[in-house]
Amino acid sequence: MTYAGDLSPAEAWTLLENEPDAVLVDVRTRPEWSFVGVPDLAPIGKQTVFLSWQVFPAMNRNEQFVSELGGAFPEPDRPLLFICRSGARSRDAAVAMTGAGYRRCYNVSSGFEGGTDEQRHRGSKAGWKADGLPWVQE
Repeated sequence: MTYAGDLSPAEAWTLLENEPDAVLVDVRTRPEWSFVGVPDLAPIGKQTVFLSWQVFPAMNRNEQFVSELGGAFPEPDRPLLFICRSGARSRDAAVAMTGAGYRRCYNVSSGFEGGTDEQRHRGSKAGWKADGLPWVQE
């Protein structure tokens, strides 16, 4: 199953800014939101939707993900943008929602923190944070 495509964090921001019904769904876990930070969409008058793709701490797939998100946003043409740490879980979420009939599912390909740098740290080379987009620490 395919999905609408990958977006860089900057492309995701532009889409969110320009399309009033576009939604950013952060699919990471509650500990990631709390300890790493979250995208801040307040500058464009929006709020990030938080719905985990995997359930912490066991990290099993959230079997209610599609039904919960679909219940909150039933419009199949609404742009849904998915973000995780580095782009893997968010891609899976985009594929799952596309399979459920949503036509505009995008993956934020480098995620919130991107891959690791030379010191094996995230958040400095790629991703939402490294690209200088708004974020907050909860």
